[in-house]
Amino acid sequence: MPSRQPPVAEPLAMTGASRARWEELLDGIAGLLPAGGADGLDVLVDGDGAQPALLAARLAAALNADGRRCVRLSPSSRLPAAGAGGDAGAEAVRLADGPGWRSSRHWDVVIVVRTAPTPAARGGGSRQDGESGAAIVVDMDDPGWPVIRRVAVPLAGHGRWYLTETRAFFAARAATWDTKFGDDMAAYAAAIAEAAIRRDGAVVDVGCGTGRALPALRQAVGPRGTVIAVDITPEMLREANCRGRDAHAALLLADARRLPLADACADAVFAAGLVNHLPDTVAGLRELARITRQGGRLVLFHPTGRAALGARHGRTLSPDEPLAAGPLQLSTRAAGWELTAYDDAADRFFALAVRR
Repeated sequence: MPSRQPPVAEPLAMTGASRARWEELLDGIAGLLPAGGADGLDVLVDGDGAQPALLAARLAAALNADGRRCVRLSPSSRLPAAGAGGDAGAEAVRLADGPGWRSSRHWDVVIVVRTAPTPAARGGGSRQDGESGAAIVVDMDDPGWPVIRRVAVPLAGHGRWYLTETRAFFAARAATWDTKFGDDMAAYAAAIAEAAIRRDGAVVDVGCGTGRALPALRQAVGPRGTVIAVDITPEMLREANCRGRDAHAALLLADARRLPLADACADAVFAAGLVNHLPDTVAGLRELARITRQGGRLVLFHPTGRAALGARHGRTLSPDEPLAAGPLQLSTRAAGWELTAYDDAADRFFALAVRR
């Protein structure tokens, strides 16, 4: 029988808020884990450094506390062969962590832990190549504030992780968002001008953040047009309000996947940095299509190109990412759009689609 590992010590920086964040994270992961079969469920927590062990220890404790039997595997543990059943399969969850396990067998669920990129990685290396095939990706750049950043589509519909994890990620960054990124409003204005949004029309900024696009969107539709700004994170909307951007738009707290807006109410949808955060790209784009009239426009934008943004975060690009040209063309078409422009330059990402 695999031996249980000793608990990992609490980080010195842990606060009440950090402990609450950890509880939310662990509840989210537990809700994503499928039920094990007769042989139980084999879960690997992979990644560099000490963080995978920290996550594995807390996840095992949380599962056991909730009555879902979990045992951590030691380096000397022997996993049963797939389909072996028997006593070894009686554990509901067998949990391994750290290097050396990935190639040992097929894992039912692989959780990859992201940590802060090294200077070499920021210079063009890749800290995230190991995320290929991962079912769950957890950002632990700050071990006191871990966040689920990506869930593979087969698991993404399970549990209540999306709202809590998205809000946790952006709430912690809202106050300093414009300090870090506020100098790119001219790039927003240029992209919105290029999109040629209809004058006097209605435009919805989905995932508006602190509202950097709102002055340009108001200028595009004019004083008789309608601008609605939607975000899932209250702290982001509060920053937009504090910066006076509510003068350009009605601010709405809502989930981009379930917009409280009527069918075909918008002439255009603007989405900056949204698509990569959607757990199901096609379903998310289909919801944007629902609120857009036939012939209306979808503007997907980021003030940094995909390659430059990836290098900033120490990762290389994958051809199957949602915003890669091929996958985006397929997903937009499946959701009711026709992709008409695609520009993934060094200094921006810009794609335009028309509602069919």
